[in-house]
Amino acid sequence: MAKYDYDLFVIGAGSGGVRAARLAALSGARVLVAEEHRVGGTCVIRGCVPKKLMVYASEYAHSFEIAKGYGWTVENATFDWTEFLKAKDKEIARLSGIYVRNLENAGAELVHGKARILDAHTVEVVGRGAVSVDKILIATGGRPWMPKELPGVEHAISSNEAFHLTELPKRVVVAGGGYIAVEFACIYAGLGAEVHLVHRGPNILRGFDDDIRTHVAEEMGRRGIKVILSTQHTAIEKTETGLVSRLANGHFCESDVVMFALGREPYVEGLGLEAAGVKLDERGAVMVDEYSRTNVANIWAVGDVTDRINLTPVAIREGHAFADTEFYGKPTSFDHEMVASAVFSQPPVGTVGLSEADARHKYGKVDIYMTRFRPMKTAFANDDERCLMKLVVEAEGQRVVGCHIVGPDSGEMIQMAAIAMKMGVTKQQWDSTCAVHPTLAEELVTMREKHVPQGLGQAA
Repeated sequence: MAKYDYDLFVIGAGSGGVRAARLAALSGARVLVAEEHRVGGTCVIRGCVPKKLMVYASEYAHSFEIAKGYGWTVENATFDWTEFLKAKDKEIARLSGIYVRNLENAGAELVHGKARILDAHTVEVVGRGAVSVDKILIATGGRPWMPKELPGVEHAISSNEAFHLTELPKRVVVAGGGYIAVEFACIYAGLGAEVHLVHRGPNILRGFDDDIRTHVAEEMGRRGIKVILSTQHTAIEKTETGLVSRLANGHFCESDVVMFALGREPYVEGLGLEAAGVKLDERGAVMVDEYSRTNVANIWAVGDVTDRINLTPVAIREGHAFADTEFYGKPTSFDHEMVASAVFSQPPVGTVGLSEADARHKYGKVDIYMTRFRPMKTAFANDDERCLMKLVVEAEGQRVVGCHIVGPDSGEMIQMAAIAMKMGVTKQQWDSTCAVHPTLAEELVTMREKHVPQGLGQAA
């Protein structure tokens, strides 16, 4: 008779938890997965996927303008928010169903309800009783952080609610300067709304390369988004005509919707981690080692709840590595270096590796290669959009340690760049690649002249 009811209990059916559960079940392990919301997690239900669909929808207005420059007559084009939401919800339901079927086909059991750890080997699903388990995997992800003490914050929405607005707002204030705030500001602007983006910092996209940050802010302004920096909300007031955002700089702006995108926090509330003795860091994230194991020997955690690199593909790889290690006898840890990412702003950003500032701090001497230009497609239509491409090269060994792109298809290009950089490509090897012409991507392999930032000499 088995010592435990289950070999593995996974709390959370998002991308990381589902990958780990499926692989574990396919090994023959008895696996139970608990999800208190819909299967698919943040990415599928209220994150990457629906957001990207909204990005696609919002890009058409600009595409119609470019089409005119190519001789197309685009008249009476209208956007139906309600029809889009129906189609979006249908697609999300389809994808969520695929996740469920994949779990079932692998032999894992799925239960809907909130799970709470009673001790290191006992987990209760609220309203459904407790089970004994050998191993526990926490994969509950994160959730939007809201400034609960802000007067009037109850009138604001987070990114969760942004996917389900019954009407498309005509005026939107987005609070925040990270990738979620920037993406939604661009979405609403592309769909025709008047958009103000309010950020307390001196520039948007903290943590990204400074040239990227400045370039994206300029392009957002070119598309009509009012970017207000170095201030933040002091209150939100509801009036007969809308919501008034009171700002610390003494100014105010009125809108139909105020959306806060001020960051996300690990979702650990009510999981019973204290009962099991699982340690959290100062931000409330589950602390783990390189194999995603917590300080408790039989409890692991993957994905955003660990606050390492909060990206869906990273959670998947962490979940996969956990399963390989614990159920296939192949000790595996995911390497968090050189992970590419994209910001689906308009224009979008693709980035991998170090920013110029971080590279200078790490290596001292670096070589910078950078170009700004108007893409052929939009320049032909007399559009002022500009692309930016930048390479950061470690001077002594000439290894490419940073690649940053702002422009159409940057997310697609950065994936390919990441392969070479993960393998340690040098600038000479990079340059030996023959260009594909005419493309945007060819600019990446034709930059030969070093860029000297203003105020820095060649020795820098």
